[in-house]
Parts: sequence; C-alpha cells; structure tokens
Amino acid sequence: MNIKLDEGFLFGLGAFETVAVYDGCPIFLERHLERLARGLEFLGISRRVTEEEVYRCLRGQSLPSSGVLKIVVSERNTLFLPRENPYKTEDYEKGFTVDFARIRRNETSRFVFHKTLNYGECISERREAAARGLNEAVFLNCRGEICEGTASNIFFVRNGQIVTPDISSGLLPGVMRGHLLERYDIREERLHGAEISRFDECFLTNSLMGVMPVLKFGSRLFETRETADRLGEDYQREYCLPGQA
Repeated sequence: MNIKLDEGFLFGLGAFETVAVYDGCPIFLERHLERLARGLEFLGISRRVTEEEVYRCLRGQSLPSSGVLKIVVSERNTLFLPRENPYKTEDYEKGFTVDFARIRRNETSRFVFHKTLNYGECISERREAAARGLNEAVFLNCRGEICEGTASNIFFVRNGQIVTPDISSGLLPGVMRGHLLERYDIREERLHGAEISRFDECFLTNSLMGVMPVLKFGSRLFETRETADRLGEDYQREYCLPGQA
C-alpha cells in the first residue's frame, strides 16, 4: 500500500466511510458516497469516489459473508480497506451496556457533522468505555444535551414514540439513522441527559451494527427491546440480510 503524505495524514484533513458488505453487496452505498462527497467538499478536497470504483475493488477482494469496506480519502490518497464486521450475534442477543462519555461534545464545531479523519476523540472515549466494561460511550454536548455515541447514533422510545437527538445537538447524521428517519415516525428533539430515566427503551444504530438494543444505560436498566427488535427485523428483511451478526 503506497500512502502519500498529505494534510490528511498530518492533520486529519480527510474523510472516510465504513460500508457493510453482505455476500459482496455494499449496503447503502449511494448514501455513503453522497456523505463522503459532502465531507470532502467541506474539507476543500476535490477527489471523489464512484460506485464503479467500489465494485471494482470488491471484485478483487475476498471478504467474509459479513464484511466491511472502509473507504478513506485525503488530498492525495484513496484507500479501500476490507475487514470483518465486528458485531456478532451474541451482541444483539445480550444488548449493549452504555454510559455517558467523560468529556463533552463541542456542538459548535463544524467537524462533528462530518465523518473526517479527526476521529481521535471518538477512539479515545471508546477505549475508555471498554476499560469501564461498557460497549459504547454516549456524548453530551456543552449544553448537557445528548448527542451520539462514539461510533453510533442513539434512539429512545417514550410512550410508544421513537425519539432521537436533533442534529443541532452536535452529531454525525448516520446513514442508518437517515434510513430509519425516512421509514418510521421518529421525532428529532433536544434530549437532556437527565431524561434517561423517563425513557422506556433505547437502541443504537450505525451502518455496521444495524439496530443494536441497549440493555443498560448507566444505572437505568431497560426491560423491553420490542422496538429495536422490530426495526432490526424490518432492516434484515428489506435488504435480505442473514440476520443480525
């Protein structure tokens, strides 16, 4: 792999996408490439990635049936990095345990709305969460509003209504998040950290995990996962996926 030194690798001025690949088929590829293009435009980078490039790359790879293709673009580089999907069946069966991150998300930063190589904060907090025995950490912003996880968007259910943090709270508009917003009655609201006890259910999403039920958020134990299971099953059925794995 020949990597050319540029501002992407010196200062994080690059963008990336992680695409779920099932049996050689990239899920939500058009959405991913559109978001990648927006991120590159934000960074002032003229390089673009086409669907043809992605499929050409996949034809040359030997991915597992449930795999991932990471696309990384900077001013002088375009990388396609295949790997296995880290989420397993037992993760969905058990559900995730999460809590708030130790640091706050800066909702005034334009970078939080794009998937850029400025990702060190998320990685650091995710490692800290693992050290605390958690599966994920969720950021509050400087106003005390719930934003997103280090690698996921978050949803809650309150009296049968699905709600998720508004983008203005400071979060990356995830591809799976967008998919759910288009198909279900979901309200985008400013949600405060103190509200956790008022919710009946919680789940996380991203392009690799799909829909992940949350078993426990801090000290709050969620006794139901009906909505998460229903949405996850709908997603599997719509895209002919083999199941949450």
